[in-house]
Amino acid sequence: MPYYVQLGSLPPKRHTRHETTPGYRNEGIFYEEVITTQGFSRAYSIVYHLRPPTRVKHIEPIGMRPLQAAPQDVLRHIHLKTGKIEAAGDPITGRVPLLFNADVTMSRCRPAQPQQELYRNARSDELLFVHSGQGKLVTHFGELPFRPMDYIVIPKCTTYIIESDAESAQLDLLVVESHGDLGFPPRYLNPDGQFRLGAPFCERDLHAPSTLRTIDRNEDTAIVIKDGDRWMRYVLANHPFDAVGWDGMVYPFTFNADDFEPITGTIHQPPPIHQTFQASGFVVCTFAPRMLDTHPMAIKVPYAHSNVESDEVLYYVRGQFGSRRGVELGSITLHPHGIPHGPHPGTILASMPMQRTDELAVMVDTFRPLHIATAALSLDDPNYPFSWLD
Repeated sequence: MPYYVQLGSLPPKRHTRHETTPGYRNEGIFYEEVITTQGFSRAYSIVYHLRPPTRVKHIEPIGMRPLQAAPQDVLRHIHLKTGKIEAAGDPITGRVPLLFNADVTMSRCRPAQPQQELYRNARSDELLFVHSGQGKLVTHFGELPFRPMDYIVIPKCTTYIIESDAESAQLDLLVVESHGDLGFPPRYLNPDGQFRLGAPFCERDLHAPSTLRTIDRNEDTAIVIKDGDRWMRYVLANHPFDAVGWDGMVYPFTFNADDFEPITGTIHQPPPIHQTFQASGFVVCTFAPRMLDTHPMAIKVPYAHSNVESDEVLYYVRGQFGSRRGVELGSITLHPHGIPHGPHPGTILASMPMQRTDELAVMVDTFRPLHIATAALSLDDPNYPFSWLD
């Protein structure tokens, strides 16, 4: 979890009467909401609302939207050319699921229009990687600005709307839904919960909401809720972004990939040094621009290796990828368990005089096999498995 934050108006003690100032149309008190993880035994935040957050007027089903797995008659490497997928929908409805298993779902999204309704994921933490575009994530925790190369971490059950800046580039997102709690690698934290001095990033690199947007609007407001495959629409009697204050350690935040501090050595360092987040069943790594290995005989691209316990997904964001041929910006490759992969021919010797790489990529390693969603089939490069031939 991120560090403790407090914002806005709070009473001196938890679960005590927090009286309003004149001018608010309520019973004279602010209403407390506890937002927890793993019951009441782990991190939490407490939010103070103008009105109770439970005032539901109408509920309607939207329908079931189960993920469809494409037939996979062979085990092979996959290359999905997602960089030029057509813009469609909004930041929620425009998401195209590509890879999934019981722990994680990975999607791409290039919205064609602004978000239409408030949204809440009731089952999963969300990690949005902003390839391009900028704007604000708005929740009852306040306004959270984002920019290119930001990871946006959104805890499950956070109601939000994404507002893009009209002047910025088109919003282009990689969306990772974590069905377990998403957090930081424990080895980066000291026993007091603070980032260790040797970790590749620290609390100063995390950015929480800093400005509340308190909406005093006593009118019907719809929220689209996703609960696994089940979608529904809740209509509240007031706008849910009516918070006057909150504190705690559960809230959305951003971390920019360019703030990752790579660890290097005299010879090649394995992928775990790039780890950024982890959850039940998978990890997320950031391959950031960095100095390359300094040994005079160093091979500066990765080992050829067989993933015997994981499926490896790489999302190519920026720069030249020293170990790969044929990938594009926005490409997604899947190197599954059970078969080897590694540097393409010619890249090993070509890497040896290099001193630095400007590549930026996001890697998701899963510990259970991934399914290919049917929507991914139209993006597949069928020749990729044979690209290691001379």
